[in-house]
Amino acid sequence: LSDSTPLHRDNFLKLVKKKFYDSILFHRVMQNFMIQAGDPNSKTAKAGQGLGNGGPGYTIPAEFRTTLFHRKGVVAAARSPDNVNPKKESNGSQFYIVQGKTFTDAGLDSTEKFRLNGRKIPEQNREVYKTIGGTPHLDQGYTVFGELINGMDVVNQIAAVQTSKQSPDKDRPLQDVKIILVKLV
Repeated sequence: LSDSTPLHRDNFLKLVKKKFYDSILFHRVMQNFMIQAGDPNSKTAKAGQGLGNGGPGYTIPAEFRTTLFHRKGVVAAARSPDNVNPKKESNGSQFYIVQGKTFTDAGLDSTEKFRLNGRKIPEQNREVYKTIGGTPHLDQGYTVFGELINGMDVVNQIAAVQTSKQSPDKDRPLQDVKIILVKLV
């Protein structure tokens, strides 16, 4: 977890200590993009039930840092869309882990033009997106607050599961993928 995003770091640690994430599902899984968890409603969700609106009842102010970007393996906070959340505050519990994909220069140029409204991706970040991969269109729009040290193989396995293709549970795994236990190490 990053010391550069203390509000998100401390909140995540608080929830882990309270065992908030134990038995939570990965409720949104999109291969070559990300896997998302943290909706407390998922603990008791029936098959086919739409998820993604639950949380602890509070948000966290955005903590965007140019040094923290959406490269493969980062942990970031989910949030409501801009039209209802102009301050881009994070959901108090939902997070995602970036799987992403690798990009070419042309792909990054297109992302800058069409997804980032002309905002340039720093050159050092471009190199990471071309070699390691990630999701550059999320940079400076969602707070990155951690990264995987190991376990990307597990992220890849989760990202590869079959998911629902229609509402109300679009992108939810057809077979539950559960976080059994989270603990501080």
